[in-house]
Amino acid sequence: MIFLDFRLSEEQEDIKKAAREFAEREFTKELVEECDREEKYPLDLVKKARRLGFSTIKIPEEYGGMGLTLVEECLVTEEFYRVSPGLGNACLSSTFGTELLILFGSEEQKERYLRWVTEKDGISAMASTEPEAGSDVANVKTKIVKEGDEWVVNGVKTFITNGSVCDFVLVLGRTFEGKKRHEGLTFAIVERKSRGFKATKIRNKLGLRASDTAEIVLKDVRIGDENILGEPGKGFYMLMEFFNHTRPRVAAQAVGIAQGALDLAINYVKQRKQFDQPIASFQHIQFKIAEIATRIQAARLLTLQAAWYCSTGNPRPELSSMAKWFAGETAVMAADWCVQFHGGYGYIGEYPAERYYRDAKITEIYEGTKEIQKLIIARQILGRI
Repeated sequence: MIFLDFRLSEEQEDIKKAAREFAEREFTKELVEECDREEKYPLDLVKKARRLGFSTIKIPEEYGGMGLTLVEECLVTEEFYRVSPGLGNACLSSTFGTELLILFGSEEQKERYLRWVTEKDGISAMASTEPEAGSDVANVKTKIVKEGDEWVVNGVKTFITNGSVCDFVLVLGRTFEGKKRHEGLTFAIVERKSRGFKATKIRNKLGLRASDTAEIVLKDVRIGDENILGEPGKGFYMLMEFFNHTRPRVAAQAVGIAQGALDLAINYVKQRKQFDQPIASFQHIQFKIAEIATRIQAARLLTLQAAWYCSTGNPRPELSSMAKWFAGETAVMAADWCVQFHGGYGYIGEYPAERYYRDAKITEIYEGTKEIQKLIIARQILGRI
């Protein structure tokens, strides 16, 4: 009896094809280069992708989303990043943070904020990282303190995706000191129009330059009980669950980047001639192409497996971390060899090889560095020692 079926459904194939066609049509060479060069956020493109449902795939239908799963989101993500990681990130990360609302939000919060995204082109964000709290999430210094009938938020967040273009952001802060460092953290929903909210765009990034990244300063921002997500003090556990669901998506980003770099490399080595023959005829080139293609396929399958478990409601933290680590490493490797295959041409901006190279690195860093992923995997296998 056969239990495994690696084929995509007809609906999934259609979604994948639609994503590919949209990216190839809308991610023009001119727009890719302009947004990368000028660090320009392509708001019109973001809205167009939103209205076709590409960035609202996992939002339930009752709140205006597509009501699909992380598997479908990963399929779209791979196709977008395969064509342009920068524009792909701008479009698909425009709903970043809504996973927390889907998982832990009250009915009132979902009605307000998910519909803001699906019906009013709202842009969301999630802010956990601070200057002294990256991998060490428990070191968060931002305060979310109850004062009378209100909560007051004070702190600084950095490297926040959509930070200067978002309409609202889910902020992780400390409500009280617990017995353990990770206890006492809480998520608050803060609207950008709030008094005391200030965002400054971070410029001169290595890659994903079309995507917005910012530092957020929160000074005496006041919110009501209706803007506290779930039970106060449970923010750390919410964040870990959030990462279980978002790390496969980062893995899909990496798979897309790797595949895009490989596509570019294959096209080049077939055309480039040395010693009166295409360099694709050299065995060393062939072996390296085979190695990269194999790693990409392995990363793709691992990513979809992790996404499938999340979609069943039973996320596997070790699989999400395996997918993110392995796919990120594969993206960096594929982009590196794409530049190498191009020789000197791969080193200049006239050719897109160097852009894939710059864009790939972040997949080994954000939403948990590759070292953190290995630590999670080891702890899941060995237990805490």
